[in-house]
Amino acid sequence: MPELPEVEVVRSGLEPAVAGAAVVAVEVLDPRALTRHPGTAADFEGRLAGRAITAAVRRGKFLWLPLDDGADEAIVGHLGMSGQLLLRSVDAPRERHERIRMVVDHPSHGELAVVFADQRTFGSLAVDALVPTGDGAAGGRGSAAPLVASQAAHIARDPLDPAFRPDAFVRALARSRSAVKRVLLDQTVVSGIGNIYADEALWAARVHPETSASAVSTRTANRLLAEVRAVLQKALAEGGTSFDAQYVNVNGQAGYFAHSLHAYGRQGQSCDRCGRPLVREAFANRGSHYCPRCQRRQ
Repeated sequence: MPELPEVEVVRSGLEPAVAGAAVVAVEVLDPRALTRHPGTAADFEGRLAGRAITAAVRRGKFLWLPLDDGADEAIVGHLGMSGQLLLRSVDAPRERHERIRMVVDHPSHGELAVVFADQRTFGSLAVDALVPTGDGAAGGRGSAAPLVASQAAHIARDPLDPAFRPDAFVRALARSRSAVKRVLLDQTVVSGIGNIYADEALWAARVHPETSASAVSTRTANRLLAEVRAVLQKALAEGGTSFDAQYVNVNGQAGYFAHSLHAYGRQGQSCDRCGRPLVREAFANRGSHYCPRCQRRQ
């Protein structure tokens, strides 16, 4: 599933093409791509035609495109397992798993097609209300407005957000008896981190994924947060992580952070730090990847 770096790469790719653009036409090819939209496909199409997009904003794994007509609404998207938002010429052929096509007219770039493609159909687009942020800070990356899409209002800020509070994160660990990895994946505590980057940050911080969060010292918690941020920043710089063709940027190009992984997906291979074979253990229908020597359970 796309995590913060992958969604941010998509957001930053969309921004110059859609910010300031007017929606010319919308075509819903598969209503399953509107599972989070409160109305019908016709309603979705009708509510967007002729409206202007002001920005591309992200919080955690949610992305939204605010609409500029005083209605405090946005097109909100969640990529799910395999969703893609692609920029194409208006006469480009259909994508293999194309679900929605939106034509926009930008004052500098002219007409472009914003295509939502999704092989597994777990992602969706919706017209959603924008609501005030609880702390009065900007809703997410890409806009200074203190507004957040209502569908993303329940999730915490992500570790790269200027309004993220490290002290609150450390306190959340101290209060929890859950495994530290479960807390990292809890989007109400810290958003944007999924299985890949949790494993990578825990390896870098030398913390066992099943260590009780309350057993993590304040010093170690701050080191873990620093490693989370470092991993996310490096993944961003490398375009995200692509293991197959399902995650690509807006131009259809894959990220290459998979070549920089130290733990995730490397079970049986030597730890880059100590040389001992990495292991994989079942975790919530997925897996945790770690070094049994460097990451001892407390």
